[in-house]
Formats: sequence, C-alpha cells, structure tokens
Amino acid sequence: QKDDSQRLLESFNCDEKEHTITKSKAEPYTSKEEILLEESESPLNSNITAFALKAKVIYPINQKFRPLADGSSNPSLHENPKQAVLPNQVMETSTSGSLGSLSQGDKEDCSSSTTIHSTTSDDRFQARAFLKVTSFPEVLTCESFDVKLCLCSLILKDLMLLDTELRKEKHVMFVQVLKIYLTDFCHKKKITDDLSKKILLVQEKDFEELQKQLDSRLQNTEMSGAHNSEYQTLEDLERKEREYSEHIIDNMEAFWKQTDKAQQAFLDQSKCSRAKATKIMMDLTEKMIAVESLLSESQDLQAMDIQERLFNWELMVKMINSLKSYIPEECKCSLNIVSNILDCLTVKNNLSVRQKEELLTDLHKAFWEQLAHFSNDCIQQSKDLISKQLECHAKKREEFKHRQKAEKESLLSKTFHIEEVHYFLKTYHDLLEKHRQAQWELEEEDDCKSTEIVADLYKELYSKASHTLAELVTELFLQTLPVVTGLSVRECEHLKMEWQENLVPQLEKWETRHQRRWKLFQEQLLQEKKLWIKEYALAAIMQKHLSDKQEKIIQGVISRLGCLSDESVNYILQKHRLLLCSVLTRLTLRRVGMAALARMRLSRKKSLLQELREQHTLQKGSSPCQDEDQWQLQKAVESHILEEEEKLEEETQQTHLEFHQQLVTEIQEALQFLQQHMEQVIGQILLQHARQEAGKRSSDDERDFKEQLVEAAVESVYATSNNINRLVQNYYQQLGKITEGYEGKKLQQLKSFQ
Repeated sequence: QKDDSQRLLESFNCDEKEHTITKSKAEPYTSKEEILLEESESPLNSNITAFALKAKVIYPINQKFRPLADGSSNPSLHENPKQAVLPNQVMETSTSGSLGSLSQGDKEDCSSSTTIHSTTSDDRFQARAFLKVTSFPEVLTCESFDVKLCLCSLILKDLMLLDTELRKEKHVMFVQVLKIYLTDFCHKKKITDDLSKKILLVQEKDFEELQKQLDSRLQNTEMSGAHNSEYQTLEDLERKEREYSEHIIDNMEAFWKQTDKAQQAFLDQSKCSRAKATKIMMDLTEKMIAVESLLSESQDLQAMDIQERLFNWELMVKMINSLKSYIPEECKCSLNIVSNILDCLTVKNNLSVRQKEELLTDLHKAFWEQLAHFSNDCIQQSKDLISKQLECHAKKREEFKHRQKAEKESLLSKTFHIEEVHYFLKTYHDLLEKHRQAQWELEEEDDCKSTEIVADLYKELYSKASHTLAELVTELFLQTLPVVTGLSVRECEHLKMEWQENLVPQLEKWETRHQRRWKLFQEQLLQEKKLWIKEYALAAIMQKHLSDKQEKIIQGVISRLGCLSDESVNYILQKHRLLLCSVLTRLTLRRVGMAALARMRLSRKKSLLQELREQHTLQKGSSPCQDEDQWQLQKAVESHILEEEEKLEEETQQTHLEFHQQLVTEIQEALQFLQQHMEQVIGQILLQHARQEAGKRSSDDERDFKEQLVEAAVESVYATSNNINRLVQNYYQQLGKITEGYEGKKLQQLKSFQ
C-alpha cells in the first residue's frame, strides 16, 4: 500500500523484461531472517502467498490461476509458463537477463523492477557475501547477481599487485644505486672490496626483513574475518583495504629510515669529508627522486589502464548476458504464439479447456526438462573449459616469470659507473615496464579467449533450445493435434505455418529491443567513464594543492632557521620533495582503490535504477501514449524515476564524502610521518652546522680556550660576593626569558606545521 509506484507500472506491458531478486543458496552469510526481510520488502500479494503455503504447492508468486474443466486449480500455462529454479542455474537474475530466465520462462509480474527496494540498511548490503574470484574468466561462470562486485574486487587485486611490484622495484633500484657508489669508492681505494660487499649484504638483509614483516602483517589482515575462503563481503573488503593502506604507510616510513641508515653507514665507512658526504647524500637523494618520478608516472598510467579494463570487462559480461537472454525471450515468443493458436481452437470448440491445458502442460514440461539438461551441460562445459584455460594461463605466466627473471639478473649483473646511474635507472625501469606490458597483453588475450569460449557455448545452447522447441511444436501440430481435435493434417500444417509466420515479427521485435538495450548500456558506460575522468581530474587538482601547501610549509621552516648554507637548504628541500613524492604516489593509488569501493557500495542501487530507466525507455519507445491515462501513468513513472535518481545522488555524495574523510585522515597520518622524519633530518643538519660554527670560532682564535678562561679569571679578581650573586641572578633571569621565548616559538612552529 505504501508503494504507489508499484501499482502505477503494473498496467505496463508485462512482456517487458524485469528484475526479480531471489536470495542465492550459495550465500552462506545471509540468514533466513534476512531472506524473509527481503521478501517482505517486495510488494507481494500476501493472500496468494498464504494460499500457496497452505496448499503446499510451489507456484510462482503473483501467478494467475485458472480453474480447469474438472474444477481443479492449475497455473494458466499459456499465460505464464514458469518453472521451478533448476539445479546449477543462476539463482539471482541479473539486470541484463541470465540463464535463470531459462527455467523461469515468461515473467509476468513487471512490478518487481519498477522500484529500487531499499535494503534494511546499508550495513546489510555491505555484509552480504559474494563470490571471491581471482581472475576475470571465473566471473564468466559466476552464478551470482553481484557480478559488478566481483569485477571491482578484481580491480582492487590488480591495484594491490601493481603497488607490490613498484615497491619491490624501488627497493632494488636503491640497492643498485648504493652498489654503484660503493663500487666507485672501491675503485678510488677509499673503502675495501670486502667492506663494500659487507655493507651491501647488510642492506639487502635489512630490506628482506622489512619485506617479511610487511608480508606477515598483510597475511594476518587477509586471514582475519575469513570465515569462508570461497566468499567475501564488502565490509571485509573495505576493512582489508584500510588495514592494507595502514601497513603500507608504516612500511614506507620504515623504508625511509632504512635508506637513511644505509646512507649513513656508507658515509661512516668511507670516512670522507663533511662537504663530500653532503654532496653524496644530495646525489643519492636526487637519484631516488628520479626513481619516485618514474614509478609515479608508471603507476598513474597503469591505474588508468586498470580502470579501462573494468569497462572492457563489463562490456564482455554484458555480451554474455545478452546471449543468455536470447533463449528465454525466443522461447517465450514461441510458446505464447502456440498458446494463442490453441486459444483460437478452444473458441472454435475444436479443443476443450482441459485438453488445451494438458497440451500446454506437456509441451512446457518436455521443453523445460530438455532445456534444463542442455543448460546444465552448458554451465559445466563452460566451467571445465575455463578451468583448462586458467591452467594454460598459469603455465604461460610461469614461463614468462622465468624468462623475465633471467633478463633482470642479466641487467643487474652488469657494472655501471656513477655517470651512468640515470641510464641504469631508465633501462631497468623500461625492462620492467616491458615485462608488465607483456603480462598485461597475455591476460587480455586470455580474457578475450575465455569470453569467446563461453559465448560459443551459449550460442550452441541457443541453437539447441530453438531446435528442440521447433521439434516439440512440430510434433504438437502435426502428430498430437490431428488426433485430439480431429482436424486434417493439412489444416494442422497451416496452423504450424501460422505459428512460424507470427514468430518472425516477434523475434524481429525482440532483436530491435536488444539493440536498443545494448545502446542504452553503452551510453550508461560512457557516462561512467566521463564521471571517472572528472574524478581523476579533481584528484589531480587536490594532489597539486597538497604538494604546493607542503612546499610552502618547508620553505617557511627554512626561512625561519635562516642560518644554514645553500647546500644544506638544497638538501632539506630535496629530501622533503622525495618523501612528499613517495607519500603522494601511495595516496594516489589509495584514492583509486577507494573509488572502486565506492562503486561497489553503490552498485546494487545503480543497477536497479538503470534497469528501471531502461524498462521505461523501451516501453515508451515501443508503445507511445494513446490516451490520457497512459500519459498520466508515464508522467508518474518519470516522476518516480527522478525521485529515485535524487535519492541515489544524495547517497552517492554521502558515500564519496565518507571515503574522502577517510582519505584525508590517512593523508594526515602520512604527513605526520613525513614531518617527524623531516624534523630528524633538519635536526641533524642543525647539529652539523653548530659543530662547523664551533670549529670555525676555535680555529680563528690563536690562543687556547683554557688560556682565555685563565685571563678572564685574572681580570675578575676584584669581583665581590655581592657582584657575583647579582651576576648569577641576572644570568638565570635572562636564561628564563630565553627559555620562555623558545617555548613560544616552538608552539608557533607546531601550530604552523599542523
């Protein structure tokens, strides 16, 4: 009674394809209470439901009943040829139509897709389990409504893999740059070869230990909350992504400390002058900035490719679902035409109502049983072929890895001079980029092959279903009807020809609808792409703003210090630029991941709203309004769609705001690490500066410091006790003022940093 929009659309042509949400048995996290809640949200006829339960008859809800000639009750098969859900078939029908439609036949109640049924709460949807997949081909055989969630989870997996590869690349590059400098010092006899190898070995072990700690923490995150290895929830996925980001930021801070420790160990062992040490540290920092720049650019390009891959996956999934939907639609057309022909025979008294119902029952039973057998075989074959395809892919991937490992080792074994550091970095990065591109192309090729395999199987299923139905209808018209009705074979042949002639325009009509539906889907995908590009541009602006703000802060700090040399100032700026680039690179990838999570959270309502728009557009195009009632009805539906769009827009903004606040929190945490690290760097430089100034003063004075004290004591022999006490009091007063001033400046600096 509350949902007026349901009744508004019930008078629409119920031949429209619609969306029925049924809870999947394959979802172990959904309780029976939740299923009942979800069912209670649909505007179902409770009287029909109660009758079906009391009679212990499995009839589809909202099924029309027609009494037979003997007074018994049976579904009107010629109007609603529905069947029970068959084993191994899709339990939840997707928006584009799926194999579940094969066993359900014509769906008479269009009202189920006219309103976006809100879940009891967003938390319920986030706690809903969906299949855990490791590759796109698995999604093609996924018997779940939540295909969008599966695809987005694969995107998150790709982003995590990219992050891991780039982090390892950065570690290797740093060690190799350090190795080049150590080799140069060995050639100049500043350190021994054994010492050089020892320093490198220690650093490699430290980085390995760092990686082990990260792997252990990530493993604990992966295992926590994993009740079932085959399924996952959006809530678990969001938690894992959040914890993963925290671990990576901690690891990034540890990497900074480790690189500083490695540089200091190298300089301590080389025993070079302070000026030379500063120059080397600046050179190393400059090289690492170049590394971060290469990795950041590569990450941005590959993150865009990963986003583009999601759109391609959606197109391939839509194509498979379109092939699936062909089968029930053609069957529906054929069976409805047969039913209409039998209705005409009933009107002419050639058939009784009971005979007609029995003929239709036999036809439906024979067809759906045969189709269930074909569809089960098709599903099993697709799973088997995809499994073989994945095995072949795994073998190819291992071959790629061995070949790529040999190429990397060959490059790393070569000797490079200091002048060739940039050349080495570019060459090594290009090699890994080449490897990643080859791996990417291999995966895309496998995705296309898998899609073609599944598409061919469903084309074959479509052919079998059409052929089977044609045989059954031919048998009905040419063998059964002449016996039951007493009509001649020629008359029955004319009836069959009438069925074929009426079928052609109906199929053409459905083909036109398919094309329009596909065009609407492409338009929707294009809108999502535009939205994604806009979000990417806004993120770039935000990143630029953050970078400029941090640059002003560090410039302000340096200007307040005011006593450092140009070399020290340049080193501080370089170090800050390096750490900031590392932070921004990490947070950029985190933002892309958050965008995928937001898309997952909104996917269900977006899909339902899109289907509502699609159904209304198709209905509007196929049957233009001819009277005032229909015009009012369409206006009401359009108003309802606008209302749902506003609700979705509000929820979208709320979701994006929530993720944005979370991202801001993580940015603040990362910048806090950066500030602490820069405080240590600046502190060390100030300490070195103080030592240099003290050294200059002592060298400028020819006399010993002890002699100065003796002279000062001789000059002050006339000092009295009162004068000394007054001097001490003045000293402590001045010291107190200095301390208060220092604390005030420190507080101001902390506020400016914040």
